Amino acid sequence: MSDKEWRTHNPPGNKRVVVTKELPGRRWLEILTRAGCKVEISTSTDILSIEEIEAAIGDRCDGAIGQLTEDWADKLFTALKAAGGKVYSNYAVGYNNVDVDAATNQGIPVGNTPGVLTETTAEMTIALTFATARRVVEADRFMRSGQFKGWLPTLFLGELLWHKTVGVIGAGRIGATFARMMVEGHKMNVIYYDIRQNKALENYVAAYGQFLKSRGERPVSCGRAESVEEVLGEADVVSLHPVLDEITHHLINRERLALMKEHAILVNTSRGPVIDEAALIAHCKEHPYFRAGLDVFEDEPEMKPGLKELDNVVIVPHIASATIWTREGMATLAASNVAAILRGYPVWRGGDISPFLGDEPPKAAPSIVNAKELGIQVFRK
Repeated sequence: MSDKEWRTHNPPGNKRVVVTKELPGRRWLEILTRAGCKVEISTSTDILSIEEIEAAIGDRCDGAIGQLTEDWADKLFTALKAAGGKVYSNYAVGYNNVDVDAATNQGIPVGNTPGVLTETTAEMTIALTFATARRVVEADRFMRSGQFKGWLPTLFLGELLWHKTVGVIGAGRIGATFARMMVEGHKMNVIYYDIRQNKALENYVAAYGQFLKSRGERPVSCGRAESVEEVLGEADVVSLHPVLDEITHHLINRERLALMKEHAILVNTSRGPVIDEAALIAHCKEHPYFRAGLDVFEDEPEMKPGLKELDNVVIVPHIASATIWTREGMATLAASNVAAILRGYPVWRGGDISPFLGDEPPKAAPSIVNAKELGIQVFRK
């Protein structure tokens, strides 16, 4: 690999760890240094190919930290194992870019970074929701181009979301947090679809509804839909938060888009292929009052032809988790996974990972998704 595109941290380290992108902060490097690791980091802003990553692994590599933009499957895990690799961590909470079975077959633990993206991603979902509802990006371009001649009664009319209905597809941690924010901040009712009932969300909204009623205000409600179609038909805003798999690929297609309200808003901060992007473009062209906010794209980093020309779509470059605290926390967790496995530590018992962000982190790997399959011991106090 070219020295110009890689830098080395802690050259005396006796364990070699390859990191395929520069990560924010310093703590992650301190964690790996304390574990005796020599860290080789790609300084390229391009997405590395499988061949480039394989070349970086070389004939000796103890561990690796990769990105969700990379295809970590049999070829890379075979190369990592052959080089003496003992652990891989994805710099993301999701790992649909990782063939976990291939890693397990090679005996390689796979880490991820849950627990630090929830509020950050939910906040970005809200930002996209209101940027679309209130036509912020259109208005910004209008001002910058010098077209504003003074206040007009009909200038950039948008949608009022107060007391309307927010739909959530995938009511896990991020989806439920977004729903609560919309309920608390904008008194919206919630309808959600998930294969599992989120009783905690339902109870929370019910309790908040009772509080509002006690104050003489209109209560709010939360209900679980029987189908995705029910959510799409009833909600004024639909936010997507499912995992990406064979079932959710193109979950939002031409037929389902046709079920949505004429003035509805669709927001996606999950994974791009959840939406049939070509179908969305056609729908937005045919329905100018329909709006969408997208943080992720089907062929990322590319967009389907015609998307960027649409005024009724707000597009941002996969930045839902892009706060300093979150991205540095992700780096800390990814490095902690690698360092812990290389030191022979057990895996954290799950749930709250905040101890790893404190001054005295546990001697454990924060999150190993195939720990059970590999028989890795669970951390005990």
